[in-house]
Amino acid sequence: MTEAEKKGFDKEFWVFLWSSILIALSACLGNVVDSIIVGNLIGEDGVSAINLSKPVTQFMFTVSMLLSTGAGMLVGMELGKKDYSRASYIFTLSTIGCLAFGLLQTVAGVFFTDDITGWLCSHEELYVATRDYLFPLMIGAPTYMMSWALGTMVGVDGSPRLVSIAILIDNAVNLGCDIIFIQWFGWGIEGSSTATVVGHIVGIAIMCWHFRYPGHRLGIVGDFKSPSTDKGERGVGDLKSPSTDKGERGAWTTLKSMVSQGAPLALASISLTALLFCANSIVLNTMGRVGIFAFSVCMNILYIYNLFLSGTCRTVQSLGAIQVGKGDNEKFRLVISKSFRFITLAMLITCVFIWIAPETITRFFGAQDDDLIAEGVRALRIFALSFIPFCYIYTIMVVYKLYGHHRMALFISLALSLTVIPVLWVMSHVAPGYLWYSYLIAYAIEAAAIVLLHKMTHVRFELKGNKG
Repeated sequence: MTEAEKKGFDKEFWVFLWSSILIALSACLGNVVDSIIVGNLIGEDGVSAINLSKPVTQFMFTVSMLLSTGAGMLVGMELGKKDYSRASYIFTLSTIGCLAFGLLQTVAGVFFTDDITGWLCSHEELYVATRDYLFPLMIGAPTYMMSWALGTMVGVDGSPRLVSIAILIDNAVNLGCDIIFIQWFGWGIEGSSTATVVGHIVGIAIMCWHFRYPGHRLGIVGDFKSPSTDKGERGVGDLKSPSTDKGERGAWTTLKSMVSQGAPLALASISLTALLFCANSIVLNTMGRVGIFAFSVCMNILYIYNLFLSGTCRTVQSLGAIQVGKGDNEKFRLVISKSFRFITLAMLITCVFIWIAPETITRFFGAQDDDLIAEGVRALRIFALSFIPFCYIYTIMVVYKLYGHHRMALFISLALSLTVIPVLWVMSHVAPGYLWYSYLIAYAIEAAAIVLLHKMTHVRFELKGNKG
């Protein structure tokens, strides 16, 4: 690689990275701002109710991982090979799938919100607040799904800055509507989740502007007849039997490929959904109202780590997948090394900040009671350290997947959160006073298991290439 090529690639990397970080603000600010405003305008129990509702949001995000993140990797590879017809076909299937699932969630919200709330919250005082927050969230599920899906696809299609702008405006609208709906309209905690849905609608409208420009390479399939085999055309495809130079690749085969690509991340998300549900239950039963509030604050701080983690992983997935499609091993390794250096620095700065100001952070979420503040401070300092190995392990999982080591990626995705559940359960019975250390212990166990399995299986990091 020449010096000029290296400089050009460095610029491309940082554009992808910072745009991806801004995209991650959708999850970060959407949740953290909701919790801060609710904590100060409604009270500490409102913060706990939002956290108790998170397994539902995480479940929707899991399906998005399967249908849009997996598709985004495939689209990146096809764009790297300049097969724009195939890329558009995958984009279409992903979009339809995300929208359909969102509508199913809306139906579930109309008929089963009370039942779902009962599964999530066993505490009588928190039940009503949890249900009121959950109902608008489920009704607006299609906006969550389409926001995540379009963010992935528009970014990989060469407009990460537009996605960044859309997400920033999305969150600005969310913040403004939070105050209007809760304080002015008197909607209470329902106004918080309604504001998030309104913000997503605005963000989606802005991202759709991408498809008005002639330079875009992706498009919704229009005639459903036959895909173009000319790699220079962007176009339409057949949802039944698209044909390419590699043979028949119909909708079902394409969907399986999308799911396969997104499976490790989706399984990690499924595991995280299970962890959120189990951890909420264990903490609530072991430590009561004080414990669940402290845990809720820590989970909100996780979004700050996830801001950098998600941005880094999106960059590795999108920019890395393009290099895989080109078969460019040198640039692919450069993407990985730059990503790990960045996330290391970001995590250290975040951890130091939390250790310096844990009481201020706890009060920021509306805590007034001394017991709540004291428990929040203790929990935050432990979780600040626990989230560091979590971020490393998650990023390593993405690297294994792109290198084609699918079994290792699947193992990590399952173990990432499921390891924590038995540790939490044991600690709650054996040493409840040290319950917050469960995450750190579990991630240490998993890191050791990854190193052992890596050596036992003699895994080698070599890019196989995909020249089509």
